[in-house]
Amino acid sequence: MDARCRSTKPTTTTKVKAKSTTIDGNSTKASDALVLPLYFTNAVFFTLFFSVVYYLLSRWREKIRNSIPLHFVNPSEIVALIALVASFVYLIGFFGIDFVQSLFLRPSTEVWTSVDDDERSIVKDDSRKVPCGAAIDCSVPPQVSPAVVSVLKSVDSLPVSIKLNEEDEEIVKSVVVGTTPSYSLESKLGDCARAAAIRREALQRITGKSLYGLPLDGFDYDSILGQCCEMPVGYVQIPVGIAGPLLLDGREFSVPMATTEGCLVASTNRGCKAIHLSGGANSILLRDGMTRAPVVRFATAKRAAQLKMFLEEPENFETLALVFNKSSRFGRLQNIKCAIAGKNLYMRFSCSTGDAMGMNMVSKGVQNVLDFLQEDFSDMDVIGISGNFCSDKKPAAVNWIEGRGKSVVCEAIIKGDVVRKVLKTTVDALVELNMLKNLVGSAMAGALGGFNAHASNIVTAIYIATGQDPAQNVESSHCITMMEAVNDGKDLHVSVTMPSIEVGTVGGGTQLASQSACLNLLGVKGANRDAPGSNARLLATIVAGSVLAGELSLMSALAAGQLVKSHMKYNRSIRDIATVSSS
Repeated sequence: MDARCRSTKPTTTTKVKAKSTTIDGNSTKASDALVLPLYFTNAVFFTLFFSVVYYLLSRWREKIRNSIPLHFVNPSEIVALIALVASFVYLIGFFGIDFVQSLFLRPSTEVWTSVDDDERSIVKDDSRKVPCGAAIDCSVPPQVSPAVVSVLKSVDSLPVSIKLNEEDEEIVKSVVVGTTPSYSLESKLGDCARAAAIRREALQRITGKSLYGLPLDGFDYDSILGQCCEMPVGYVQIPVGIAGPLLLDGREFSVPMATTEGCLVASTNRGCKAIHLSGGANSILLRDGMTRAPVVRFATAKRAAQLKMFLEEPENFETLALVFNKSSRFGRLQNIKCAIAGKNLYMRFSCSTGDAMGMNMVSKGVQNVLDFLQEDFSDMDVIGISGNFCSDKKPAAVNWIEGRGKSVVCEAIIKGDVVRKVLKTTVDALVELNMLKNLVGSAMAGALGGFNAHASNIVTAIYIATGQDPAQNVESSHCITMMEAVNDGKDLHVSVTMPSIEVGTVGGGTQLASQSACLNLLGVKGANRDAPGSNARLLATIVAGSVLAGELSLMSALAAGQLVKSHMKYNRSIRDIATVSSS
């Protein structure tokens, strides 16, 4: 998200720019968009349309008789084709000139006080009597109920944080009473920033709650339309700190971390320092493949088993791969693993996805295969394209064992002097704590992929900063941290194994300005044209290397008994709470 600094001083009200469609109180009519009278204009275009059609058909019939190619046209035919297109465009809007006018002029206030035919049908079936301005497809009968009137009266006294002109004020009122659905503002206005401002004001009036403190200005709302967020009313500011440099595979990286948890960046930074002073860390990419697992059902378990055997037959893989790979230039089918539950079959497809995280890519490929299989297995009933055997955004043993996304191991040997001077502990203390906490303690808790100290902290902070899906920290944080004394007990070998790091450098939130800047800082912005997929793989190793640094530092703080002290120092506000509360 593109967050900008805001002054702590009271801000002046923001005026939403919009052209008024009324002059001297008279509303602009739809037919005013036409130069000639409406009846005369209609007659002209009707006559033009049918005359041109007759002329072109006659000309084409003569060409066919004389064996002249139809695409050979003379100047008169070119003029006729242009006239045909022009008259056709006009006739599309014949029964609604407002549509033609909306292409050139901003909608008048009449648009916002009227209800479309489709919306009227919804209103007739809607028995709700309270205003609904932000729900999906929620319309309220035009007859304003006493409850609505009381809400409007109660909010009139609220301070208005946005200065609105008369047209926007009418739109806000129509959203409050439910005449205009909140979700349709962007499409009707054609201005995403203005839609967000109007939606925000309507929300404040409906709820009676102020959104002061939630920024509105300074964000490109066009960049999120249709891909990142629906019905925006502002954006949340999250500070971004830098940990590093992280010396990984011979290269230095300054790692951006978006978080509100004090001590996290400082702790990760200390781990990066310890790694750097010890010669750096090394990473190994074990696997790279996104998964999707549809569930299908048959009449009998025997038929489900027959499809399972067909899919797992090596001779059939090439055919299935050709069908799957048609969906994308980068999506390449790697393998299919199946599991049966009664007469239900779960098919786990795995494929490479280039520099994209790849969920949409693999889903399209799976749909192609399902359509292909329907020809030979017509009795197959597709229950869902995702049957949770994938498994996405949920802790699952299949991800822990088989992996999902990028599977990475990152390791480093920390010198004994660095352990003592930088991490303020000993090698033996770290090895013992790791065994009793990360291994035995996690086993006692029945952990699934959680054999670590706080991998999720680092993963989530980097994900938010770089535009990844934060919800995928669930499986991406699967990690086992290992520590062992080496070199006659003098040094520490530490490693993290993370089988399910799901990241991408294109698509989704990665294209937003702030997140794109963080990716650029790491040198992995966008797609790598020379080696497709290498940017996403590099980002995954950076995530693992940062987790290694975070694990090393937190475990050292625990071993040295410094956790509480450091959090009290760095995770507590120094501002006067009494003063803040009274302001």
